[in-house]
Amino acid sequence: MLSLLLLAAPATAAAAPAPTVGDQPRWSGLDARQYNGPIPDLPGMLIRSVPMDPALVDAPVGSAFRILYSTPNQHSDRATSTAFVYVPRGQAPVGGWPVVAWAHGTVGLGDDCTPSANPLGTRVLTLIEHWLAQGYAIVGTDYAGQGTPGLMSYLNSQVQATSIIDSVKATHQMGLPLSPKYAITGQSQGAGAALNAGRRATELDAGSPLDYRGVVGTGTPANIEWLVQFGGPEFPPVILPAGLTTYAMYIVAGLRDARPDLDVDGVLTPLGRRLADTAETMCLTSFKNLMDGRDLRQAFAKPVASLPDAYGALRQHMQTPATGYDRPVFLGHGLLDIDVPIPFPASLVVEMLAAREPVEVHVYPADDHFTAMSASISDATRFMNTIMR
Repeated sequence: MLSLLLLAAPATAAAAPAPTVGDQPRWSGLDARQYNGPIPDLPGMLIRSVPMDPALVDAPVGSAFRILYSTPNQHSDRATSTAFVYVPRGQAPVGGWPVVAWAHGTVGLGDDCTPSANPLGTRVLTLIEHWLAQGYAIVGTDYAGQGTPGLMSYLNSQVQATSIIDSVKATHQMGLPLSPKYAITGQSQGAGAALNAGRRATELDAGSPLDYRGVVGTGTPANIEWLVQFGGPEFPPVILPAGLTTYAMYIVAGLRDARPDLDVDGVLTPLGRRLADTAETMCLTSFKNLMDGRDLRQAFAKPVASLPDAYGALRQHMQTPATGYDRPVFLGHGLLDIDVPIPFPASLVVEMLAAREPVEVHVYPADDHFTAMSASISDATRFMNTIMR
């Protein structure tokens, strides 16, 4: 009941605008949207590296690159992803710069929304600058299908996990002075991706010299699939804030692409199908404006629960795992968060504590979905300094 009341509350935080440069992305000479070249059999192999367009580099870096690398997509195909790589200024420490893998939050699914082809938003830039100043190299994946062929599979836990780990592998093939030690951090969509990557890191980087140390997540979506399964022509019983209706249609579009066998279009109205189509290309700010004031029930002709094994399919697609972590986990969340209301991450924390997982939890009473990221910096820094020793 509490989660439903929170979902019905009016929005108090504006979503971070999808970044643009003159309304057009800049590809730094590496436009991989239609890439049809060879893809290595092994995931995490560097295909190409180029210097980042200087217009995109707002952070104080020693060097900046955009890379293309191999990683599987949501159809288990050999595929590609891009990422940005930032190296701190100055002389690398003995053993090389330790690495932070950054997992980005919701910006949209379309190629024009690709983070490595657009300037960083103010909040993310502040965070990236902080980790650079702390002496960490940064690699920020775009996830498979964003700026590369196919569709970025929104909240697809397995795909985004491999995109993150494979970006770290690829970055270590660039000849840069990097330490094998790395940690993962992410916000919102990226926090779910980061936790999934942290849960599977030991498995995914097996056989490599990489040394995974732990994960930091803020605004973490968890057990969202429990609520999504109830979507339909009679639920939700209220008009939701625009951010939530936007996320809902991104979920629909992502699931529809990842699981064509489910016939997701069959539970949508013509309006719902048009909105899902639009969700595949429109970046966050524009799509949020389009969804503002819409009654989500009008997008559904049938309940989501009428899909075959609806909850199982949703959970397989977007689950944030509660068990199986072999390295420390930091979770930070704003009590005023209405984009991912706190009952959802709280349910994850309860599961993790019951399973005696190595989790450290911080709640920020005066912060929302976006401000919690900056509010957590000092706590996350202490955590990072401990795990990266």
